[in-house]
Amino acid sequence: MSATHQTGHRARLKARLNKDATQLADYEILELLLGCVLLRRDTKALAKALLQRFGTLRGVFDARPDELMSLEGFGPSLILFWRLLREFMARCEEAPVRRREVLCTPEAVARMARARLAACPHEELWIALTDHGNRLIAWERLRQGAVGQVSCTPREVLETALAHKASNIILVHNHPGGSAHPSGPDLQLTREVARLAPALGIALVDHVVVTEDACYSFARDALL
Repeated sequence: MSATHQTGHRARLKARLNKDATQLADYEILELLLGCVLLRRDTKALAKALLQRFGTLRGVFDARPDELMSLEGFGPSLILFWRLLREFMARCEEAPVRRREVLCTPEAVARMARARLAACPHEELWIALTDHGNRLIAWERLRQGAVGQVSCTPREVLETALAHKASNIILVHNHPGGSAHPSGPDLQLTREVARLAPALGIALVDHVVVTEDACYSFARDALL
């Protein structure tokens, strides 16, 4: 596609977006996103290749950097743009912290965590800290680990809760590409925090393990 033709094609897509965004096909949405970085390139072929490889827009959004880079034409500048998009979406999902909404179900916790961790290739342990009404006070990463594990001590968990004057703790971590079922170390950390927290006037109300499409709740499984 010539540069002139490409400019005209993108202008027509933008006009359709402005008129009725719902009428754009998934690959056309991707074309426009890619065009924010690849200003002078035809992005239709790359958009279609991404959808063919990852199936859906969500699949493209959640793909790991190494998977994206395996497609011809997806270079470092697009990886940086994708990181920006992910960070933007993660902060949108974390907006309940700003509004101090109540985290009342494991699914609500998992939804917030998944926005942050969906494409993460390694385990991370996060902590949601809430007040007596289970309204969010803070949402922070405690530890970043390896592909199959992340280590943290009960002391680190409790010190973080005390620093924020929290009443309740919800631990959250991901299992990249695996089952949401907790491991032995997951169980041990949960039991230790649950045992020690009450002496400090704090309660561990749940530990949620998330994968790309599932979540496991210690509280729901009566392990707390």
